[in-house]
Amino acid sequence: MEVKKRATREAFGEEILKLGKTDKNICVIDADIGNSCKTTAFAKELPAQHVNVGIAEQNAAGLAAGLATTGKIPFITTYAVFGSLRMAEQIRQTICYPNLNVKIACSHGGLTPANDGASHQSIEDMGVLRTFPNMTVVMGADFNSTKKLVEQAYKMYGPVYLRFTRDAIPVIYDENETFEIGKAKKLSEGEDVVIIANGDTVHLAMEAVKKLGEEGITAKLFDMHTIKPIDRDAILESIKVGRIVTVEDHNIINGLGSAVSEVVAEEGGAKVRRIGVMDQFGQSAPYEVLLEINGITVENIVAKAKELIGA
Repeated sequence: MEVKKRATREAFGEEILKLGKTDKNICVIDADIGNSCKTTAFAKELPAQHVNVGIAEQNAAGLAAGLATTGKIPFITTYAVFGSLRMAEQIRQTICYPNLNVKIACSHGGLTPANDGASHQSIEDMGVLRTFPNMTVVMGADFNSTKKLVEQAYKMYGPVYLRFTRDAIPVIYDENETFEIGKAKKLSEGEDVVIIANGDTVHLAMEAVKKLGEEGITAKLFDMHTIKPIDRDAILESIKVGRIVTVEDHNIINGLGSAVSEVVAEEGGAKVRRIGVMDQFGQSAPYEVLLEINGITVENIVAKAKELIGA
């Protein structure tokens, strides 16, 4: 049976248009890549709610901050590498410091830009932005969860960073599934090991759970779609098992693995193995090859889990 795949940036494009039609305070601020960020339909159907600032992400942040002070709900759209790093100072000073209601919605997260190369592969973004006070950091695991999480971000007040994939990834959730920002989604129960994944690695973790099950090893699995605020209760539940593997399409430094490890270090009682981008830049190559180079594979998840339990 062929697995349906869709890029999560497409989910954002559909959802922001729907939301924009229901709330005229929503506006999209493009950095001249609306086609890539899937906001061209929004611009066409809701031109009074759309601004293209050109290739000027720092200006987009300032404009968004100003609009937010008037009651508007701006969604800045650009590539993740620019929406996090090029805009970092403006996000900190003009959006997070005054705690304004600005959403930063970025496509091309992680290694998914693939053949675009290291300059466009955003492997540090969630780690950088989770250090800013007042910022919420979110990445959906598939098309359907991303739509729900975009809606959640719209409904909550405050700065939110939403990270999307460029490439199509498997659809794993039903369109009627519910999600809550800050609350991890438990996908399986298990007593031997816990796997905590997010974004485009969740489907890999699901396959790893199946393979472990075939060997008689039960694995609890969490989709930790929100990196900040991290779901502490889910991690405390994981600590009771004592063995945790984290999986992410992000530098293993300061991403999901680090966020989980911080809680584990404070509480004690568990060992953690982190799988992610191995503190190295990417290169121009197919997405699957880049994942393999960094050990972000089903086989490595299984291996790390078995290593922890001594199997």
